[in-house]
Amino acid sequence: MIFPSSLLENAVNEFAKLPGIGKKTALRLVLHLIRQEQGAVQHFSDTIAKMRSEIRFCTRCHNIADGPLCNICADRGRKSDTICVVENIRDVMAIEGTGQYNGTYHVLGGVVSPLDGVGPDQLPIEALVRRVREEEVKEVIFALSPTIQGDTTIFYIQKQLEPYPLTVTTIARGISFGGELEFTDELTLARSLTGRLPVGQYVGRTL
Repeated sequence: MIFPSSLLENAVNEFAKLPGIGKKTALRLVLHLIRQEQGAVQHFSDTIAKMRSEIRFCTRCHNIADGPLCNICADRGRKSDTICVVENIRDVMAIEGTGQYNGTYHVLGGVVSPLDGVGPDQLPIEALVRRVREEEVKEVIFALSPTIQGDTTIFYIQKQLEPYPLTVTTIARGISFGGELEFTDELTLARSLTGRLPVGQYVGRTL
């Protein structure tokens, strides 16, 4: 790709560093900004710069926050005795989007993966155990991806929580609605059979 301006090329290269953005998409975004008013572009750049310099992480659950606590932890209407453990902030947003959960979260920022050099001591697991101990938590829900790394993380944390009188659960795993049985992997199918539900409990809610 030949650029008529080094300024344009530099801008495209920076946008192309973003995940999922190729050179063609980056060029389209940059050309769009060029067509905008100077004030609009300045506002855009100021917003990004302010976000990066002022954004914080919740001191309680490690979610993204504007202050010491995120909006969820600061909400007294949430059930503080229930903690949903997730891998990243996108998972928090996904679960919140369902409108079906009213507890708090604990964001690990990753999963235990020795091959990638990520051990338990590199994740805020001790902070989770401290919350369970100090906040009189009744239930910890694991909402981690159904992978070897996710299951390893659940197993490790569950062992750390054994001394405490609480319920430890994980989100249901099975065949997605609308999925074809023949294309489902064996592990998912096995878990679906093991965790089967009464027909009236499931079908009645989906029809």
